Amino acid sequence: MGKRTALYDAHTALGARLVDFAGWDMPVNYGSQIDEHHAVRRAAGMFDVSHMSAVDISGDDARAYLARLWANDIAKADAPGKALYTCMLNDTGGVVDDMIGYHLGDQRYRVVVNAATTQKDLAWMHEQAAGHAVDIRHRDDLGIIAVQGPKAHDAIAEALDEELAPAALNLKPFYAIESYDWLIGRTGYTGEDGFEIILPATEADALWSRLRRAGVQPCGLGARDTLRLEAGLMLYGQDMDDDHHPLESGLGWTVAWAPDTRDFIGREALEKHRAGDHREMTGLVLEGRGIMRAHQAVRQAGSEGEGETTSGGYSPTMEKSIAFARVPASWQGEVEVQIRNRWVPARMVPLPFVRKGKIKV
Repeated sequence: MGKRTALYDAHTALGARLVDFAGWDMPVNYGSQIDEHHAVRRAAGMFDVSHMSAVDISGDDARAYLARLWANDIAKADAPGKALYTCMLNDTGGVVDDMIGYHLGDQRYRVVVNAATTQKDLAWMHEQAAGHAVDIRHRDDLGIIAVQGPKAHDAIAEALDEELAPAALNLKPFYAIESYDWLIGRTGYTGEDGFEIILPATEADALWSRLRRAGVQPCGLGARDTLRLEAGLMLYGQDMDDDHHPLESGLGWTVAWAPDTRDFIGREALEKHRAGDHREMTGLVLEGRGIMRAHQAVRQAGSEGEGETTSGGYSPTMEKSIAFARVPASWQGEVEVQIRNRWVPARMVPLPFVRKGKIKV
């Protein structure tokens, strides 16, 4: 038996199929994973993501500390409420984890890290804090509910109280508001508009119930994965890890190179990768029969080198198999993917595949 979020009873009452995910008992679906996927693309769905960890960072050196810890530039989160997506790198440029950071004001920040990497992340954060006046607090008293989809606004308007709802609905993308122990961000992991609500775990069940009454579809990890795949969003442990740097993981856009004087951890190694040959992440759409999965070989006729899929599956929106692949930067056009000892044709496409309900490739 794994750890349980505050919403465990709500999941079991709905007949969710639970699986072990990073040591947590989490719902993979509540019935039809395809229906849950379409609910987010067409209306609104909600996810219990309380297995992910909120970490509060504060103190006189908090900003200077994050300027070195993050590959993206903390200066972009220049006002309270601004959110920033970033990677945290090791000395060789590999990705320790990816995360969203929120500027809460007055040298206070909150980051949300992945469930499977929580203990590793906390150890790395504490190690890098040496010599800095910062306090690092793991907020295991909090839960997180993500509400995603084109009708997420309507659901939030109905489920939140009359004081909090207007402020949440007025948020711009990648901004957040803090109200007592609640933090509501207009962020997400599906390619749709929506909100992520961080709140006391003891209040999560009541919010979940209000959202259900507002017509929001509970969704599990299965739909979360197909949605993020369509949206071109990377998953830690598959598309990035300690051994792969952001430039070969579809995350080069998260690295802030300017100013040249900002010495973030991993910069020296990343500069060498930047100057040399490296592989890049691309999207693949399968042209033949089969389903692409992670760790399948990719080749291109007449080209040197080889590639490999990192994430793959069936796209309910496109009704085709899609994947991410790490391939030589010079490749373009048609390739082949090895599926069960068969080489199946596929084409390289830019990411994302789907955004805001629209097919982009």
